[in-house]
Amino acid sequence: MPSDTPPIVLTFGLSDPTGGGGLQADLLTLASMGCHGASVLTGYTVRDSAGCDEVTGLDPEVVATQARMLLEDMPVAAFKVGAATRAEVVSAIAEVVADYDDIPLILTPDFTLDDEHVLAADELRETIADLLAPQTTLLIADAATLIALAQPDSDAEAPSLDAAIAHLLSTGCEYILAMETGTHRLVNTLYCEDGQLRQDLWDRPTQPLMGLTDTLGAAIAALLANGQEPPEAVREAQEYLYQAAQSAFRPGMGAWIPDRFFWARSNDSEDGEKPSGDAGETPPAGEARH
Repeated sequence: MPSDTPPIVLTFGLSDPTGGGGLQADLLTLASMGCHGASVLTGYTVRDSAGCDEVTGLDPEVVATQARMLLEDMPVAAFKVGAATRAEVVSAIAEVVADYDDIPLILTPDFTLDDEHVLAADELRETIADLLAPQTTLLIADAATLIALAQPDSDAEAPSLDAAIAHLLSTGCEYILAMETGTHRLVNTLYCEDGQLRQDLWDRPTQPLMGLTDTLGAAIAALLANGQEPPEAVREAQEYLYQAAQSAFRPGMGAWIPDRFFWARSNDSEDGEKPSGDAGETPPAGEARH
């Protein structure tokens, strides 16, 4: 690859016409982080910034064919896999990325988008857990999603969060970033097989924001594509997300959208400064508060 070519990240996900989440959010974030984003559509949404009315998945063979064409043409440095509504699409993606097991993979699953696929939800979770999670470098999800992935059969007893994380790591997933939302804080905890590596506490945004997980996942993928190790990429990507969220804007009548190009705006206020720890408080090693 010529030296002037930016690192290439291949992202799989749904089209979001608002630009707030999905592939559009990924591509904006990747460009902001100095990468070239290539994309494979898993489906498309009919939505605005206030909500989603419809999700339509694409044919698994089309998804796989498009991915293989890109991979045979471009030197991809990282994968990001976002939402897919059909187990067959997840299976197709898993088969493709299995042929490129030296490329880091960021997984940000989403089971909340489409009520029409509720009857197939167990199959979708099982396919992600069995075929995709074991190939994943870093899985980013909230507690409910992690427990669902560790419990694909909804009739089985739900494991605890700790048990779910341990199970997913034991299947081959290298790192898990568990995202928890409290009353006033967002708590992101990074795990590997050796246990907890770091924990970051963020002030909860006062306004509703869309696309946070996609933005974080794409930022981490970009940093991995640039050669960073996962723990450092997680730390730096969260700093990026914090700044983007601080500069969020409201383009419509619904949710606010992180400004992925906050650094390109003229900003002389303190919002453009790097977040610091709480006054008079020094976080312990592996923990950061913002």
